[in-house]
Amino acid sequence: MDAVLWPVTARIVATLNATNGTGPHETAMRLLKVTEEAGEASAAYIGMTGQNPRKGTTHTPGDVADELCDVIIAAAVALHAFTPHPAAVLDAKLHAAARRLTTPAQPALTDTGSE
Repeated sequence: MDAVLWPVTARIVATLNATNGTGPHETAMRLLKVTEEAGEASAAYIGMTGQNPRKGTTHTPGDVADELCDVIIAAAVALHAFTPHPAAVLDAKLHAAARRLTTPAQPALTDTGSE
């Protein structure tokens, strides 16, 4: 994932920077985009489960997965505004999460350099 995620999000960031600038308002908009995308994922889940009786079942698990990918991309783009090393920050966070999940029966994850 790293081989694609970070180069693509860096291109998105460069395009947004050139088009919209890099001020505090733009940073806020990029952060709010994460929330917008999360709302779309939630709406897709509601549509998948048919929770709106007026609309019925309108989405598939694939639709939910697609919206969750948009959340990940939006978060990766926003992360660039808060650190010059977004890949390293995410990597450290993932390893911290893995350490919290480690039990005697489940050894800690190690970086094998493979996807």
